[in-house]
Amino acid sequence: MADPQPTLRALLARADLSLRLASAESASDALDAPLRWVHSSDLTDPTPFLTDDLLLLTTGTQFAGADDPEPYRAYVARLRARGVRGLGFGTEVVRAGIPPALVDACRDERMPLFEVPYRTPFIAIARANAEAIAAQAYARRTWALAAQRAISLAALRPDGLGATVAELARQLGAWVGLFDAAAVLTHGSGTLPDGLRDALAVETGAVLRRGARAASTLVLGGQRVTMQTLGRGGHLRGLIAIVGTELDLEGRSVVTSVIAMAGLALEQNVTLGRARTALRAGLVQALLGDDPTLARRVSRELWGALPPAPVVVAVASVAPGRFDAAVDWLELRVAESRGALFHGRGPDGVVIVVPAGGTDGRGTPATAALLDEFAALFDAVVGAADPADYAGFSRAHAQAVTAARRARAGEVAHFADAAGGGVLAGLDSPDARALADAFLRPLRTYDDAHGTALIATVRTWLEHDARIDGTAQALGIHRHTVRARVAQAQQLLGLDLASFPARAELWAALVAAAV
Repeated sequence: MADPQPTLRALLARADLSLRLASAESASDALDAPLRWVHSSDLTDPTPFLTDDLLLLTTGTQFAGADDPEPYRAYVARLRARGVRGLGFGTEVVRAGIPPALVDACRDERMPLFEVPYRTPFIAIARANAEAIAAQAYARRTWALAAQRAISLAALRPDGLGATVAELARQLGAWVGLFDAAAVLTHGSGTLPDGLRDALAVETGAVLRRGARAASTLVLGGQRVTMQTLGRGGHLRGLIAIVGTELDLEGRSVVTSVIAMAGLALEQNVTLGRARTALRAGLVQALLGDDPTLARRVSRELWGALPPAPVVVAVASVAPGRFDAAVDWLELRVAESRGALFHGRGPDGVVIVVPAGGTDGRGTPATAALLDEFAALFDAVVGAADPADYAGFSRAHAQAVTAARRARAGEVAHFADAAGGGVLAGLDSPDARALADAFLRPLRTYDDAHGTALIATVRTWLEHDARIDGTAQALGIHRHTVRARVAQAQQLLGLDLASFPARAELWAALVAAAV
């Protein structure tokens, strides 16, 4: 055969069939479209019995004695609407040649029309196309077996996952990327345009956040994208994305084998990851004893040296469902920058240790950039301590815990900011506000019932160092009124506001309640 592909162009190229194209105006893509089957019929309307992507053969019996071009136009229009790829006319059976009206109708509909000579039986054309389909299927199966063998050999290399992704990309002739559970690209076969890369990152993050196993095909930036998750539902380990090709049955089988190997490799890493997590947690406990000797020795052997002092100690709280992904992300950062990051599970959350100095490529302090990215990516609550040496690690850890209590999800709170507000800044917490509300409730109830302003009066009185005259002037009321209100508040609270501890207690409640 001149061409093993099941297309009309391949059939026309076969010398043994002696087919002749009669409508030269046919679109080139129509000649190269795949043919699923070849069928023959002389019905005036055979479309109810046809399938898509079919080549139809006829001897023209249905047109016997027809000179009006309208039946020809209606016939070809029906074939075009049904998805017929081409029309073959057998000559010397009913008439000597192809009716000119049929040629014109096919030209108008851009339907490929070819002549089948009397010596070429229709069954020969059907058999030729079936042979081409079989040859193509065999070639694809052979390719799939060879591709799976090449990918299996690639998986045995030191960087098994990276080599597997690269080999899959080479076999498919497409871009292939492996994303971890945090939607971070860990292995990619090349570069993508910025717009497509960003759109792919957004879609990958959305799929992984749903936490369910999924396979999907979509179009991003004009490119066909196939995505398949790795791992079990609720415990996804990552995702494979393929950009720039449409997978047939054999292509999907090759991708499925890669997904199985990658999923198995990632699941096998879970046990190792748990052991690594336990070891890191033990090293955090050692650091909390303010003696970095053991942590330095173990870290140097496994992950590189500890970050150089002074360091910033941070404590992060991550939702249980995202903890594994957060740890995987931190491990990736450790692998990329040995000696610039240490992390481990501590008594109050994930402990992250980074150098206090240095900047990223945009001039942002590297510590702030990493912690901000971590908090935003995992919607984590992060508190960061002041720079400290390892001998003061426990104190820095306590500062980070204090700062974390003031942080919101997805943000980083720094102890320096909390300390700048003084000791009373620690009253900005749900517990303190609840206690303050209960403490001040007698005054608030009295004010609501009698239309007085006891809370505003005692606050102004304390702000003016408990001076009656200054308070009266600030509020624009008589000093006897101030004195009466303070006495009333004292009675309602059951306190002796002449003593400093009682005044301090009242002031702390006012600060916590923000009244």
